[in-house]
Amino acid sequence: MTLRITAILALLAWSAGAAGPPGRGPHAGNPVLPGYCADPSVVLFEGRFFVYATLDPWGGETLGCWESADFKRWTYRVLNWPTKSACTSPTSGGAAVWAPSVVKAANGRFFMYVSVGNEVWAGTAEHPLGPWRNALGDRPLIPGTFRPGFHMIDAEAFVDDDGAGWLYWGSGWNWTNGTCWAVRLKPDMVTFDGDVHDVTPANYFEAPFMAKRGGRYFLMYSQGVTIKDTYQVHYAVGDTPLGPFTEASNSPILVTDAARNVVSPGHHAVFRHDGRDYILYHRHSIPFDPAFVGRQVCVDEVEFTADGLIEKVVPSHEGPGLVRGRTDGRGVLPAVATASGEAGPDFAAGGATDDNYATLWRAPAGATHAWLQLDLGAPATVARQEIRFEYAWKPYRFSLEVSGDGRAWRTIEDQIREPATGSPVILDRAFTARHVRLSFPRQAKDVGVAVIEWEVLRETAKR
Repeated sequence: MTLRITAILALLAWSAGAAGPPGRGPHAGNPVLPGYCADPSVVLFEGRFFVYATLDPWGGETLGCWESADFKRWTYRVLNWPTKSACTSPTSGGAAVWAPSVVKAANGRFFMYVSVGNEVWAGTAEHPLGPWRNALGDRPLIPGTFRPGFHMIDAEAFVDDDGAGWLYWGSGWNWTNGTCWAVRLKPDMVTFDGDVHDVTPANYFEAPFMAKRGGRYFLMYSQGVTIKDTYQVHYAVGDTPLGPFTEASNSPILVTDAARNVVSPGHHAVFRHDGRDYILYHRHSIPFDPAFVGRQVCVDEVEFTADGLIEKVVPSHEGPGLVRGRTDGRGVLPAVATASGEAGPDFAAGGATDDNYATLWRAPAGATHAWLQLDLGAPATVARQEIRFEYAWKPYRFSLEVSGDGRAWRTIEDQIREPATGSPVILDRAFTARHVRLSFPRQAKDVGVAVIEWEVLRETAKR
């Protein structure tokens, strides 16, 4: 009877959206993506959104790519290109793959500009998911030695109203402000059309992004140290794609709000959807740990004013209407989560069932037989489960066990010999039970046991 009362109270708290520290309460639209990604770029094609991002910490062998029909629920996609091995030249440095910019050109093809080895490579494809190929064969578009003494990364493409392509890039070294370069592109989008110009505005460090509104050009960019709390978004305004650019009086427009657990927002993109402008950016995971580079992608509305300014952005955890209601109408069964152990108070079992990608359950380091268990309150028919592990691109070994009474268990899924990857990991096996458990043996050395979200869906919500 006591267990039953405890379960009821927990379910009531879950359904009511009990408050927690800023950003750690249930039902948060931000972060948009589960896991650690940074430097996002977004395109909309045939009614679907595609977000490309750096895999944290500090990039990987490839990029992260996510697809969604509604900007609420995302599926991780594996791209064939770029890869660190495919994007290597005599001028390459050791840096991984990061900072993508993807645009649709006037010729209908998609072009990607991405930093690999401290230089810029260009790829092209007919579809946002590829297959992608290096548009220049085996050489970078901007080699690391293009401007000796300057950092050749963070390229961002812009397609003007007349179809002309422009490219902006450049970053500082050692957290000291840098130089922003710009050039017009020929119709092939990979050949410079004229001279390269220094268009550096005040307070520029890296991550340029060009937006055009009302005939004016808004060069947006980041300044500060992304691994501290000083990273922020500035902007400057000009009358042509090459400026000159004057920083606006109300810049910066997106900054740290430590009291609300928003730390170092920046390296963003801007997109327009259904008549509204949005800023897609990364911020630090919660709680902020300067020793852990685990940034997460968020979105909020941004407003370009009639008098030629950009209003200051109020970063939120709930997110705009575009991302709210992620679980509405899906038949997600409420559940009380318990676990074999927790890595600390910030990684409790309930973090895996609260509809918030900023929270997660994490087992203690080195756990050899960790488990995460759900009590559905009563026997229920389940047809589908969606599990979002901490890293979509890493393999996880687990088994799924079910029980009617919490004592006698049977295994119905075994992903131990063949580890699962992706996000979400989908289990479509139907069953009826009250208790469901994920059991984890010892994982690979670089894969801890952590679950961002685990949704158990009713039979009627299978499709």
